[in-house]
Amino acid sequence: MTQALRQVSGQHAVGTTRYFNPESLLDHLRHVARASRCKGYIDLFGACATLSGNRAVATQAAAEVLVRCLSQALGRRPVLYRVGEQETSFDEKWLIALACSLKSGDDTSATFLLHSRVPVHARRNLVFLLRRVADNFTGV
Repeated sequence: MTQALRQVSGQHAVGTTRYFNPESLLDHLRHVARASRCKGYIDLFGACATLSGNRAVATQAAAEVLVRCLSQALGRRPVLYRVGEQETSFDEKWLIALACSLKSGDDTSATFLLHSRVPVHARRNLVFLLRRVADNFTGV
């Protein structure tokens, strides 16, 4: 958990060459959530299989599927604030801590975070989507 908290502060992710900015990722996810809030229901399991082979398209699609299906993984609708909001919800802090843990390879923290909120049947798909978004996110 300590490693995940260190990553949230904006340090370089361990073992990567690209800078990872958690605040920028959070703003991106907030923007995607706001843009897709009126879209129809999408199933978490089927959505993972439909992602494109094109890296740019797949990254955007993964972010959209992630925010649209997050309520299925958490068992309730997550609280995501507007882009640029100074306040951070518990759901946002948890999501960014999980993204940082996955990005840095801190499996212990990622496992703890997943087990604390996500049922077994949704963990694999949530990790797949969040890892895809975090690994390919280029915002600074």
